[in-house]
Amino acid sequence: MTSPLSPGENSGATPPSEAESKTRVPLKIEDWLTVLIMAALALITFANVLVRYFTNASFAWTEEVSIFLMIALSMVAGSAAVARNRHIRIEYFADSGPISRQRALAKFGAAMVALLFALIAALSVRMVWDDIQYGETSPGIGVPQWWYSIWLPIISVAITLRAIGLMRRKGVAASDDPALPTSPEVRAEEHAP
Repeated sequence: MTSPLSPGENSGATPPSEAESKTRVPLKIEDWLTVLIMAALALITFANVLVRYFTNASFAWTEEVSIFLMIALSMVAGSAAVARNRHIRIEYFADSGPISRQRALAKFGAAMVALLFALIAALSVRMVWDDIQYGETSPGIGVPQWWYSIWLPIISVAITLRAIGLMRRKGVAASDDPALPTSPEVRAEEHAP
């Protein structure tokens, strides 16, 4: 088995997948947002533990902010997963059979993800508008609720655009992506005379 790295490259680094190398908007955006959100979660939780330990009280705002950050983290990570074509799927169906079928299923999956998150974005805009119009405040610390809810349509649009980008790249079949393992049937088909 040959190494995907050329001589002289760092053996600890992994080559970018085909999906990652063809995106117009760099995936570093989602990667850095994930790092920043995780760091904020860790700091907030650590600060709350210290305050509880030394004062027998806790910051009231930490739970509310942590819940928001966990939701934002899952959506940002979902955007990266869609762009890299690594979202959840049943590999038996998605990674087996001829390449044309794999591509068709990848395109169909990307289209369904785009449709779902476009609907979520459209419907959540109404929710944000209601939060602003009626002056809803958060239950824990009383800040305007739209400070949290505004991110749902924004990140949903980002996921929709990532899914459309994946679909425009004609769907990356799992066997086309060197970073992903392929099924035995595809490997046998690739090595057939």
